[in-house]
Amino acid sequence: MKKNVLLGLGLVSLLVLGACGKGDAATDDNVKKVGVLQTVQHGSFDEAYEGFKEGLAENGYVEGENLEISYQNAQNNQDNLKSMSEKLIKDQPDLLLGVGTPAGQSIANGTADIPALVTAVTDLKAAKLVKSYDKPGTNMSGTTNLSPIKKQIDLLLSVAPDAKKIGLLYNAGEVNSQIQIDVATEYLEELGLEIMVRNATSTNDVQQATTSVASEVDAIYIPTDSTFASAATVVGEVVKEHKVPLVAGSVDQVKEGGLVTLGVDYVSLGKQTGEMAAKILDGEAEPQTMPVESAKNLAFYVNEDMAKALGIDPASIKEPK
Repeated sequence: MKKNVLLGLGLVSLLVLGACGKGDAATDDNVKKVGVLQTVQHGSFDEAYEGFKEGLAENGYVEGENLEISYQNAQNNQDNLKSMSEKLIKDQPDLLLGVGTPAGQSIANGTADIPALVTAVTDLKAAKLVKSYDKPGTNMSGTTNLSPIKKQIDLLLSVAPDAKKIGLLYNAGEVNSQIQIDVATEYLEELGLEIMVRNATSTNDVQQATTSVASEVDAIYIPTDSTFASAATVVGEVVKEHKVPLVAGSVDQVKEGGLVTLGVDYVSLGKQTGEMAAKILDGEAEPQTMPVESAKNLAFYVNEDMAKALGIDPASIKEPK
């Protein structure tokens, strides 16, 4: 009798363990996996990534519960981008995210099958990530951070009304930066202003390029550019020394080394991307037919410390209409 009871208890234990095993497997099946590749660490990209996670959480996907994120930061190194994207793709996640143009391109070069999104990319079509904005036609969609460049130029001229020569700084190797510089150049030429353009291919070149421009121009414009954003504090010290007002493409760049901007709110942009990601994970949408979205919110920001260093009253700087 005792032997039968023990056998019975053993059988029940096995059944319970089996049930637990099935439950764990079901739980694992419900966890969505997302691979994230970020081009470089700086404020705008960091904020976009945080916003992305917020957007997912607000739509039911919480990291540590039903969401597993594998995050890689390439620190603006091409070799890192390639190896990190390959690692993320090899893991076969449910979704990939590229933060910044180089990250998005590295993912696109590695897979045409895994659903993917990008954020903080200026022109997805020029970067050859999508065929069109309305209907991407590839495994990729996302959000563009194209800034209101003409409004930013107008803002620059409002704080430097007597400016005759404008400096433009960027990395020509970044597709998104070249697009913005082309727009800025065309607009400044329409206004009849002289332009001085300098290119920096790495953060090591930023100080020299900025110094050469700051010593010869009346005001400076820098687009949303990864290289210059990564060295924004260096840029800030140079323009402060030369007393030259600077408008940059993003709030983060201005906080660290500029005067004022009307730029993309990157947390909000990331949240938009997170909302798109949730629809893909829900099975409600796919990148091939999901329209690319523009930033819904812009942020006006004045760096009061920089304004005072340049002898400008911060209260006199107004948001363009």
